Amino acid sequence: MTPAKSRDAIRRLDRHAIEDLGIPGAVLMENAGRQIADAARGMIQDAADPKVLILAGRGNNGGDGFVVARHLTMDGVRADVVLLAARDQVRGDAGTNLDILERMGFEIRVLDGPAGGIVAQLEPLLAAADLVVDGLLGTGTRGEIRQPYADIIDAVNAAGRPVLAIDIPSGMDCDTGRPLGPTIRATRTVTMAALKTGFEQPGAAAYTGEVILADIGVPLE
Repeated sequence: MTPAKSRDAIRRLDRHAIEDLGIPGAVLMENAGRQIADAARGMIQDAADPKVLILAGRGNNGGDGFVVARHLTMDGVRADVVLLAARDQVRGDAGTNLDILERMGFEIRVLDGPAGGIVAQLEPLLAAADLVVDGLLGTGTRGEIRQPYADIIDAVNAAGRPVLAIDIPSGMDCDTGRPLGPTIRATRTVTMAALKTGFEQPGAAAYTGEVILADIGVPLE
């Protein structure tokens, strides 16, 4: 099995794939999103009329979530997307995939403001969901988790719904596996390209749940 990789090693892999090999970042995001969507289907297969709530931050994890929303919607699954950032903060490949959703007529709920107001609007959506997809924060997260993400993560955990984390549970340090504050307690985590070193640390499994390694076309050597 390929050894787990640190935050910096994962970044080097991504740069090598995009800059040296010429694989577009949008292709990697599409590959990731398709596999996350597959995992989501497996987690809702017993629900009669499943509802999936995708929580997206402004970065690439959110972009993966937009791809997931598109594929689930094309399969006839109800997928609601909540963007926890200002619309104009979503750029690059994530912005491209958000543009695609909007051109499909997909309604994106944007919640950007004080934490209390966001959580009040989020709680009924969480309660109605059969699955929550965590695309809030990624491997680059460092330092203490700030608002509004701290309260959002607490609300997700309090809702008690099954959670599928994209790449890493939001709030976890990629290298140490330690919580940086409130941290998503996922049922399952689909991680891209390589396992993260933090996943091997004591206590990390309480946050990652079952870990699925997704091959998104990034050469590891």
